[in-house]
Formats: sequence, C-alpha cells, structure tokens
Amino acid sequence: MTAVSSMQRPWLAAYDGDMKPHVEEVPYRLLGDMIVQSAREAPRKTAYTCVMPNGMHGSLSYGEADRLSDRFAAYLHGELKLPPGSRVAIQAPNGLAYPVVAFGVFKAGCVLVNVNPLYLAEEAGAVFADGGISVLVVIDMFADRTAKALATVKVPHVVLINAAEFFPSLPRALIGLVQKHVRKEIPAATFPHIRLAQALALGQAKLARGLKIADITASMDSSATACLQYTGGTTGVSKGAMLTHRNLIMNVLQVLAFGGSAFKRDDVIMTALPLYHIFAFTVNFLTFTACGAHVVMVPSPRPLSNLRKAFEKYPVSYITGVNTLYNGLMNEAWFATLPKPHLRICIAGGTALQAAVAERWHKIVGVPVGEGYGLTETSPVVCFNPFGSGHNGAVGVPLPDTDVKCVDDDFNEVPLGTPGELAVRGPQVMAGYWRRPDETAKVMRGDWILTGDIAVMDEAGYFRIVDRRKDMILVSGFNVFPNEVEDVLAKMPGIKEVAVIGVPDGAAGEAPKAFVVRSDAALTVEAVRAYAKQHLTGYKVPKFVEFRDDLPKSNVGKILRKDLRS
Repeated sequence: MTAVSSMQRPWLAAYDGDMKPHVEEVPYRLLGDMIVQSAREAPRKTAYTCVMPNGMHGSLSYGEADRLSDRFAAYLHGELKLPPGSRVAIQAPNGLAYPVVAFGVFKAGCVLVNVNPLYLAEEAGAVFADGGISVLVVIDMFADRTAKALATVKVPHVVLINAAEFFPSLPRALIGLVQKHVRKEIPAATFPHIRLAQALALGQAKLARGLKIADITASMDSSATACLQYTGGTTGVSKGAMLTHRNLIMNVLQVLAFGGSAFKRDDVIMTALPLYHIFAFTVNFLTFTACGAHVVMVPSPRPLSNLRKAFEKYPVSYITGVNTLYNGLMNEAWFATLPKPHLRICIAGGTALQAAVAERWHKIVGVPVGEGYGLTETSPVVCFNPFGSGHNGAVGVPLPDTDVKCVDDDFNEVPLGTPGELAVRGPQVMAGYWRRPDETAKVMRGDWILTGDIAVMDEAGYFRIVDRRKDMILVSGFNVFPNEVEDVLAKMPGIKEVAVIGVPDGAAGEAPKAFVVRSDAALTVEAVRAYAKQHLTGYKVPKFVEFRDDLPKSNVGKILRKDLRS
C-alpha cells in the first residue's frame, strides 16, 4: 500500500447537496460582529434561554444581548480602562450572563478566559495566575472558593453574577431566596467586588457620554487572540490555547458550510454541555448565534432530570452531547416517553461514541447520532459525518478548508488503513500556547498540529479514531486500544458503562483492565471475560475486571481514564 497525500482530499466526494468544500465569504472581522449582525437582522427574536430544573426560566432577545454586551464592553474599556488584549475570566455555569459577558469581552478587544466553575481554589488560582487575569466574572454560589483563590493570586477586579441573572423579577427573586436562605448556597463574598448590574450601569453611563463601541476595536484585526482556552492538550500540561478571532470565526463558518441547509433560523439547540468547554462554546453558542437560532441552556445536566423542563417547554431540534449524556438520557423514563417531534440533528463529540449507544439511541429516539472530532487547539471542530448520516464507526471527513493526515513518528504519512497520529492543518488551528513556546514546539510542525490521537483513514477519506496515543496499552509488544475493547464490552447485556486502562503486568509489560458499572447486579467477572473472549483476540481481553458503582467523569461527561489509572 502507498500513502495518499492529504492534498488529494478524497473526502470531498462525501460532500453533496448544498455542502460547500470552501468557506466562500467571511462576514465578520471580529467575534463581536456576530451578535451585532444577528441583532440587526432579528432584534426581537429570542436568542438565549436559561431553564432551571423547576421550569423557571429567563430569556434574552438578540437585541437585548447586543445592547447589554455593549454596556459590559463599555465598562471594561471606559470604566476600568483595560487595554486591548487584557484577559477577562468568566467562571460560571450556563446562564444568561454568559453571552452578555462573552460578547462584551470581544467588543472591548479583550481576551475571554473560560474557567471551570467547579475548580477548587488551587486549580482556579493557577489559571488566574498563568493568564494574568485583570477581571474575574464569577457566580456568587462559589464566592468561598473565589476568596481562597484570591488570597494567593491578585485579580484587580471581580464582578459577581447570580444564577438567575436577567430572569423576570419574580422568578429571579424566588430563586435567589431559595438559594440564599433555604439551601444556604450563597456564601458571603469577603473580597472587593461589584455586581453585574452595577458594572452594566457604569458601562451605560460611559455610552451616554459618547463612547462608541465600534471605535474600541477599530484598529484590531482577526489575528488578535480572542480566547485563552485552558487544556491539558496533547502533552498533558495545563496551558492556554490561544484561539484567535479568525480561528473561531472560521470554525463557525466551516461548520455552517459543511451543514448547509441543516441549519435554520428557527432551530432550537439544547445546551446541556457547559459553555466554558470549547465544544459547546463554538458549536452551541457561536454557531447558533451566527445563524440567528435559539440557544436553550441548562445550568447543569446533573442529574439528567434537570433537562426535563427544557425539553418539555421548547421544540428542541438540535442536541449536542458526549457518549455518557446520550447513554444516560436513554435510562431516564421521562425522556424515553417524551415526544420529540422537532428533533432532527444529534451531535456527539468530546469522546468516542460507542456503537451500542448510537444504535440504541437511533432505535429509541428515531434520530441518528452523528459523531465528529475536534480538540481545543483546533477551535475545536476538525471532522464530522454528513448531517443525518448517523453512526458508522468513523468521526467523519474533514471540514471545508481543512487538511488531515495520519503520520508516523517522523511525520511521514502512513499507508491507507494504517494507524498513525492525526495531524491537522486549517484556519481553525490555534496560534500557539500562551507563554509556552516549548509546549507549542512539541505539537506544531509548520502549520500542522499533531493531535496526540491515533487514527486511520479509509479510501473515501473518512477518519476513525483508534485511541489517544497516551492511552494505548502495550501487551507483549502488541498495541491494544482501549476504545476498541470498551466498544465491545458496551454491547454486553448487563453492562451500563465501561472504561479500560492498562495496568502493569510483569513480563507482558501491561494488561487491559476493565472498570464496569453494572445494570445487572448478577453479572460476574467471569461472564465479562468470557464475553470479551468471544469478540476479541486473546491479548485484548481484559485480564482484570473491577465493578464500580460509577466511573469518574469530567464536567462534560468524559470518563476520566487518568483518574482510574491513579
């Protein structure tokens, strides 16, 4: 077999209908232009809705989000005098404050730093220190953690928000009352701060005195950094990927060009994944803002019953999720019986979609799950399956204007069907890691980025992820990919969830170990191994099986193999 140059782009044959192989027009210079344009086209249309587990909700129209983000930009630039490029962190679950703050940051020429709201003080403090944060926007529910972080890291300005920001006055008051006095969820803020409403009022005063938002970024171009998105990346060290305005704008336009008429202005996108994660940030937030659709947000998908009221109240046509979200929803009785007449597109990413989950979802819901692939460093989307095509074991074909190839350790392209490390080139590839040229050099090869993922490409240009390079198990010289073993075991009756890692095993070097969450309490270790032996070569069969009540997961639902290893 011979290697196929990625420049031949065999995947273009998969583009049909109104799918476009190139982004033909770039209507935005900076990310702030997105909300301005959508507000100009449909100012009264509902843009963002936040739904609480009890059904209380609030919404912002495109016009309201545009005006409020102008005020926040004016606060940053006019009141605080922040120069362009200043870093502004937001640490909050999904809510209506998010689009106001994010677009305000972009309009002010500042850099948005998304911070996981569940980070402990030490973790958050590390991001604040590395990013050189000038302003922290944080939800008041975590004021105690914030105080601990600020005791060791100086952040000049702190803006507090609440869970029901921009809700109508009555539900906002009720939610605040319950959180503060019944559930005791709002600790005292012992550090200097102002509330978001105060910041917006100060910004409005600057606008009233003649500050022009468009003037703030008049001299900026799309090569300016828009986000520092912190990630363990391909080398395991936490660092900020510098995503430029162009990176993120182009990734949005690539997704829209790839999807074609699958995107409609009357779409409703269910956003259970957190917006601070790059998947939901780009796909749910930016992409659906650009096409003027309705973004429905849930502050937290745990427990999954938190999603029920949002599904009941709104005609959800799109949903994004990870494997565990789709698997979990199918185990919810309310979801299985809930009519879903508007649901058209289901998108999976973030981690491997197991065939058993995809098949069961299609059978129960009646809509296939389409799998894609990306990483923080690529803004994030690299590949996707044509919309509506369902699960085929592949993560799809590259997006418009994207080249992908599988390479060996010397960066030589490997033959078709041979596993190699995935390398990506395109306008969505990051500018580098913030203040870490050494880490940048480890992953960049000219304008290509090495992803750390092992994949194979077929003759049609579809890519299949074999596994993370660092997760590969070496058994007596043979490579075992955990994804393959997990995919087999996930189909076994009696298994609800499974994760596989490598553990030390004497002369063999390593052996596969499976961690299993049972749906059938009678399931035995012997039965699991016997099932694996029926479907896998001997060296791939888990030598060890451990039953658990649950598996460690990230906040977006990824099973954390590193926690199992430790």
